[in-house]
Amino acid sequence: MVIRKAIAALLCGAVALGAASCGSGDSVSSIAGDPDKIQVVCETFPAYDWARELTRGREDRFEITYLLEKGTDMHSFQPTAEDILRISKCDLFIYVGGESDKWAEDALAGASNKDMKKIALLQTVGDAAKTEEVKEGMQAEEEEHEDHEEHSEAPEYDEHVWLSVRNAKTVCESIASELAELDKDGRETISSDLAAYKEKLDKLDKDLKALADSAKNKTLIFGDRFPFRYFTEDYGFDYYAAFVGCSAETEASFETITFLAGKVDELGAKTVYTIENSDGKIAQAIIDSTKSKDAKTAVLDSIQSVNADRVKSGETYLSIMQKNYEVLKDTVG
Repeated sequence: MVIRKAIAALLCGAVALGAASCGSGDSVSSIAGDPDKIQVVCETFPAYDWARELTRGREDRFEITYLLEKGTDMHSFQPTAEDILRISKCDLFIYVGGESDKWAEDALAGASNKDMKKIALLQTVGDAAKTEEVKEGMQAEEEEHEDHEEHSEAPEYDEHVWLSVRNAKTVCESIASELAELDKDGRETISSDLAAYKEKLDKLDKDLKALADSAKNKTLIFGDRFPFRYFTEDYGFDYYAAFVGCSAETEASFETITFLAGKVDELGAKTVYTIENSDGKIAQAIIDSTKSKDAKTAVLDSIQSVNADRVKSGETYLSIMQKNYEVLKDTVG
């Protein structure tokens, strides 16, 4: 309820911003994007990068906006009035469609472009969408009282669908289809870009499968949140972790650390993984609680908090997934 009220206020603020901008140098069109280009707004970096890849030959026709460019974790992101205005006027909005972006429902309900096309990643992957999994040893998440009933009535889906390369292909096909509808003159170029990109995804998928098939260690220990369920299920890895993927918890209990340390000892694991931007304290506490205390930490990037500097440096979905491949190659062999 609090979030919905905040979004409603932002929607009002966006309208006020638009009205105020009419008499200033910062026009509504400049905030909402180039009116001569097809406007695509993407919540997450994977969607943003896929949209860029599929419009490589049509940059003069498309303007693509990335909402999380400040590197904000998608689970804590709240849009600004400018974000709401840009979404309201865009031609295609690509978002996760999960628990973390309930704000999007209000933004879409108040959109001024009633012909807007929308892609929700969780809906796009269909039956491949997975609910969050609570495994043995995980720290239980403390839910806010007002949200408890809602959470208990409906399953909460794991939002990190892009960490399955196979899901990435499905979503890219959907994005390409919508882009082609918006730019009919560019259909052939978009189709060609899609085919070329799918070849790259297929190669990465093949390489990851070969790595997993030859891995000596098929169980990953995470001293962190675990957003890699789609990935591990694609390639037959098992895992243990401190928290579920969308958890807001930051402190692990003694019981959780002890359990995971025991798993490191039991499996003879040499690596405890974290995700990007982690301070590594939980992973180190796990290692310090093992018998040998000689395991190392390694980072796998969940691609959910890529900032503008990383974008400018040339990082892409494929380059980050390739880095994850290299990390695993060095640690599971």
